[in-house]
Amino acid sequence: MALTTYLLLFRGVGGATILPVGPLKEALTKAGFKDATTYISSGNALVRTTLSREETIAKVAALCKKKFAFDKAIFAPTAAEWQAVMNANPFPKATSTPSLLHAALLEDVPTTAAMKALLAVAVEGEQLAVVKGDPTKRCGGYSVAYIHTPSGFGTSKLAAKFDKGLGVVNTARNWNSVVKLHELAQGLEELP
Repeated sequence: MALTTYLLLFRGVGGATILPVGPLKEALTKAGFKDATTYISSGNALVRTTLSREETIAKVAALCKKKFAFDKAIFAPTAAEWQAVMNANPFPKATSTPSLLHAALLEDVPTTAAMKALLAVAVEGEQLAVVKGDPTKRCGGYSVAYIHTPSGFGTSKLAAKFDKGLGVVNTARNWNSVVKLHELAQGLEELP
């Protein structure tokens, strides 16, 4: 059976929520996942498996709850879906300063009212767009919010209100991480 490469994107890692990369990689390997790889201490891992997405998430969630007391959402796009996230970026010029562009996978599509409220706090130049996922296509069912904060993510009111204001569970990565995770996923895809 063919192996699928999944990116494991853990929601809310950082601050008080710790998911140590070394022990996580070891635990994923011991759980039977192939070629387990981790990337920085902000909740990113990659694995190869014959399991479905749902089975993978369930197995990883159970492992993380038991070993690390981690009990938050886990997103698991495939390598092809992650490529689609990159391709769907509605702000291609923003990639020139990758720390100011973020992509957030969403569990659901935010309401029009939530989007309007968020855009109301955006200052000139800030951009927010949601690209809806399509489960019938190869890019999968994940919708993605793209947020560009040219004056800085840490000082942006739009960024500060994004997580709660969006009203849907999400996990975001800056474009530097998006690109690095893509490179790691492509490397795994090339393995036998």
